[in-house]
Amino acid sequence: MGFNIDNYKRRSAPVALDGVDFTVFERDPLDHDSLRCIRYMHDIEHHTICYLRDLLVTPAHRDHEMTTFLTMWALEEYWHGEALGAVLAAHGEPCGGDRVTPMRTRLKVKESLSPVFFGLGSAIAGRSFAAIHMTWGAINEWTAQAAYGRLAQRAAHPTLAELLRRIMRQEGGHIDFYASQAAKRLEGDRLVQRATRFALRRFWTPVGSDVMPDDEVVFVGSHLFGGPDGRAAAERVDRHIDRLPGLAGLHLATRANERLAA
Repeated sequence: MGFNIDNYKRRSAPVALDGVDFTVFERDPLDHDSLRCIRYMHDIEHHTICYLRDLLVTPAHRDHEMTTFLTMWALEEYWHGEALGAVLAAHGEPCGGDRVTPMRTRLKVKESLSPVFFGLGSAIAGRSFAAIHMTWGAINEWTAQAAYGRLAQRAAHPTLAELLRRIMRQEGGHIDFYASQAAKRLEGDRLVQRATRFALRRFWTPVGSDVMPDDEVVFVGSHLFGGPDGRAAAERVDRHIDRLPGLAGLHLATRANERLAA
C-alpha cells in the first residue's frame, strides 16, 4: 500500500517531549563531540524552511499532495530543531534564534540566489525535476535518520537516545513519502532515471554541506560515519538507494564518507 497523505496529515504533530527530562543534561552533560553534532543538527533542522522556500519557486507548488506533505514536513522539522535546541539550552549554549539568525546572516548572499538557482534548475530538468527532488529528499532523510541513530550509539546517553528515537520515528514518515514518490516517478522512465542519476552523481552532497562550514561537515561526517559501524550505516543508506528504480550502484553515502576522510 502506498503512502497515504490523509493519514499523515492526521498524525502530523510536533515531536512528543512528554517524559523527556532535559534537566538530566545539567547533571549528566553530553561530551564535547556529541554536543558539536547536536549544534549541527539543530542548525540544519531550522534551515528546513529555507529549503521549502526554494522548492516553492519550482513546479512543486502546483502539486497539492506534495505541498501538503511539505507543509507538515517543515513543521515537524522545525520542532526537531526546537527539541535539539532544548538540549543545547540545558548545556548553557545558545539555540533557536541566537544560532539561526547569525547563520542566515552569514549565508545572506548565497540564500538570496538560491531560489533563482532552483527555479532555473527545475526549468532545465523539466519533467525529471520532481523525481530528482523526491529522490534527493529520500536520500537526505535516510542519511539524517542514520546520523541520529549513530549519535545515539556514540553518545550513549539514555535521555538523548530517547529524544533521538522520537525524532527518528518522525523522520521515518518523511522517508515513506519521499521514497514512495521517488519510486513512482522513476519507475519505467529511463530518461528520468538517467537524469536523476546524473544529478545525484554531480551535485548531491551530505545534508548540511551547502550551509554549514566545511570543518563542521567533515567533523560530523567522520564522527558519525567513520569506523566500521559508521561505514555499515552508510552502506545501509546506499542499499536503500539501490532499491529505487534505475539507481543501483551509485554508492553515494560511502563515496561521501571516503571524500570526508581523505
